[in-house]
Amino acid sequence: MYKFLIYISYPYSIPIGTPIQKEIELQGHSVYWFSDLEETKNYFQKTEKVLNSVQEVINFNPDIILTATDMVPDFFPGIKVQIFHGFLSNKREEMKSHFRIRGFFDLYLTQGPSTTSVFKELSAKYGFFEVIETGWSKVDPLFPIENTKTTNKPVIMISSTFTTRLSLALNDDVFNKIKKMAESGKYQFICVLHPKLDQATKDRFESLNSENFQYYNTTDLVPLFKQADIMLSDTTSAIVEFLLQKKPVVTFRTNKIMPHLINVTEVVDLEKNIDYALSYPEQLLLEIEKYIQITHPYFDGKSSQRIVNASIDFLKKDRSYLKKKPFNFLRKWKIRKQLKTYYFKKYF
Repeated sequence: MYKFLIYISYPYSIPIGTPIQKEIELQGHSVYWFSDLEETKNYFQKTEKVLNSVQEVINFNPDIILTATDMVPDFFPGIKVQIFHGFLSNKREEMKSHFRIRGFFDLYLTQGPSTTSVFKELSAKYGFFEVIETGWSKVDPLFPIENTKTTNKPVIMISSTFTTRLSLALNDDVFNKIKKMAESGKYQFICVLHPKLDQATKDRFESLNSENFQYYNTTDLVPLFKQADIMLSDTTSAIVEFLLQKKPVVTFRTNKIMPHLINVTEVVDLEKNIDYALSYPEQLLLEIEKYIQITHPYFDGKSSQRIVNASIDFLKKDRSYLKKKPFNFLRKWKIRKQLKTYYFKKYF
């Protein structure tokens, strides 16, 4: 029996850990949650097993820490396993950040070949961590693929990033176009915005609620994915999650144009491209399929099982071949300051 800690920062990471938690408990192991942000704890169910302090984590003494953040306290017991808080988005800063090696992790569990190949190269370069491809736990509930829409109208899911220069939710012309399309009665819109967007923007979209528009304040996107025929978005990593259903995505001024996306640069062209996406063009679907195969070629809903098993196997194996992690003083100090604790004992 092994002890697991699921380590997160923001509420949108809860759906990443939930399928893993179920698998850990199914296998008979012990699991608790920890968030390094106090406000996130308000999003857990009251009955959820959450450790509320550094000392509680130390006392729990986990064997394995599954981390959906960029950093994790080096002084926490257990091996440190990176499970990622999102797919690789098109935003330049996130693409750079996704592959930044910060010196905290023993094991990276990657989502698919396009990221595995890069992390394998980095593993060979640095020598202090291992890489295993498992798929991503958050999309386990997406499978088997099914459509749960309850209307004959085309259902369009709106999602948006919080990055100001890239967010369609912050574009007045886009908002007004969506409002007009919803009022036409031709489409059914479902909308969810990034949790880090300001409340005024969320309230604005919620004000559109009507027979043909529904705003959802949720981080559990899978039920919405299954209702939608297509997605309208910008650069958010939710695009990749949606694409795994082999459904088209229309992007507005995306940061990087790709053949598996329908990109629109002018508001006047939005509706005709939405209609084009709803026709499910054959060539577009082929491009989506190619993208899926290099990004997340797992459709069995068992990535959480692979994550748990790979972590346990890594824990049990002889890891003496790995080099020592870098000293990393500034990053270690930063995380101690964030947690308002100054442990200096290092666990292995």
